[in-house]
Amino acid sequence: MSGPTAYERHDHHRCIDDALLAARRICKSKGARLTELRERVLTKVWQSHRPLGAYAILEMLAKEGLGHPAPPTVYRALDFLQELGLVHRLSSLNAYIGCDDPGKPHDCQFLICRQCQVTVEVAAAEVSKALSRCAEKRDFSIDHSNVEIVGYCPNCRDHTQ
Repeated sequence: MSGPTAYERHDHHRCIDDALLAARRICKSKGARLTELRERVLTKVWQSHRPLGAYAILEMLAKEGLGHPAPPTVYRALDFLQELGLVHRLSSLNAYIGCDDPGKPHDCQFLICRQCQVTVEVAAAEVSKALSRCAEKRDFSIDHSNVEIVGYCPNCRDHTQ
């Protein structure tokens, strides 16, 4: 997906619409089923560009008045979305963020604002190559990498100076 950076003013509805279109296209091409719950979970993940944990998603779904899905149900939906490359799991936060380049396996880095939690996915090939070189020097084989970088987005940095 291309467009404004997460911390720039923009229409989040467009992000959600783009994510849902990509999800439907990917599911159709793989013969996978994008259920209503999976769509709702993906919508929640994309609504703010802030990583969300499964229990936060559960609370949001309950507030919609559409029942109270059990935690395993939401975890299964998140696993499904992750397997199809629609979301990423941020280990340090035990939370999920929408994928900017869905459906394609890729290594990426995440810029996570310490203050507002807005997270931006970047795919810097030079970082991935540097990690691969470091791993090779240690006879290590990388399957996949997600690098989480914590700092301050321009909005929060400008307010703290």
